[in-house]
Amino acid sequence: MIKPHPDEVPDYMALARLDGRTFIVIGAGQGMGRHTACALAQAGARILCVDRDAKLARAVAKEVGGLPWTCDATKREEVTSMFAAACAELGAVNGVVDVVGEARLKPLAAFTDDDWYWQFDVVLRHVFLTLQVGAPCLAKAGGGPMIFVGSVSGDLCVPAETAYGAMKAAQHHMVRAAALEYAPQHIRINAISPGFTRTPRLLKLLDEANWAEIDRTIPVGRAAVPAEMAAAILFLASDLARHVVGQVITVDGGLTIAGKFPRMRVNQTAASDPPT
Repeated sequence: MIKPHPDEVPDYMALARLDGRTFIVIGAGQGMGRHTACALAQAGARILCVDRDAKLARAVAKEVGGLPWTCDATKREEVTSMFAAACAELGAVNGVVDVVGEARLKPLAAFTDDDWYWQFDVVLRHVFLTLQVGAPCLAKAGGGPMIFVGSVSGDLCVPAETAYGAMKAAQHHMVRAAALEYAPQHIRINAISPGFTRTPRLLKLLDEANWAEIDRTIPVGRAAVPAEMAAAILFLASDLARHVVGQVITVDGGLTIAGKFPRMRVNQTAASDPPT
């Protein structure tokens, strides 16, 4: 355990580096996941780039000089194989970032049982599996960060996101509670909670009129881009955040403190598409 002297001035830029460390990025294929893989790689980490789409996994791995892996993170056997492969190919796992998540946008009254089970899987099941299967791998390597992507929908009541928001709230709680459980093993579990971000998925769902309304509502005057989420994840992944445990860091341009929410007009055809 590192016990720095209170008067010691560290090399802050060195604390930001990840040289010699290996990370798994789950959901690395596009958007926040791709930018996260790029950010970690630029800081010196070697990345196992995981996505359900093999083509996307290969493309990102090529971009960052990492290794591709195809996996459905909601399936225990596939998550177990993923961590085993990471240990075999990379020698150890020093950190994990799980970016998987998607909302099925419809009123709660319109949710079928299948909708509910699907929403549970893509918000919560993969977090449970990543923690349960992955934490022992990190502990074996001496500990490290595990970072998840939540949502401001877990803190706000967003139209057509009752089920998604409830599960994101549960995800935030799981991060905090698991952080307490695993901290003695030197595993730092945290999350970011993005607001409106111009990801490929949301760009498909929302038209430019929506984005203009969003930009007017957010105090800083615009929605985020995926790189800004990756920057927050990079901080949590580095030793700059070595005393940050069990936190859900909101990255939303001030949306959740503004006291108002943009009016949304969702592309319902895109909203009902299967996950990608």
